[in-house]
Amino acid sequence: MALVSSSRVIELVSASKNPKLEIIKLIGDLSTVDIKFNMVLLATYFRPEKTAGGIIRPDANKAEDEWQGKVGLVMKLGKLAYEDDDETQFGDEKVSVGDWAVYKIGDTWSLNINGYPCRMIKDSSIKMTVKDPNMVF
Repeated sequence: MALVSSSRVIELVSASKNPKLEIIKLIGDLSTVDIKFNMVLLATYFRPEKTAGGIIRPDANKAEDEWQGKVGLVMKLGKLAYEDDDETQFGDEKVSVGDWAVYKIGDTWSLNINGYPCRMIKDSSIKMTVKDPNMVF
């Protein structure tokens, strides 16, 4: 997978009719990525370039999703993710690869994988999942 510039990533995902598939394609193969402990790898979601009301978002506003976004696509889980411990009992509250997860940006660590903006987060710091990532902003 070739590296893609940030502006191109934003353009491709925010214009896509299926952002989940576009993100997966842009990040590429993760088989050589080993997520440790109870961490979760999230791919940053970029909202559509056109709002529901028909307003075209300026480039600076679209780019802000990388730094202030609150939704990410679950890409990979650490081997200990969602295992109960003394601090947290998860019950049935787990995320799966392909879920849209909602998080607090301050609970994450920023990194790029194959040029795509991602976040690492502790399993218990994911606060909810949504079917439509545009519900959250």
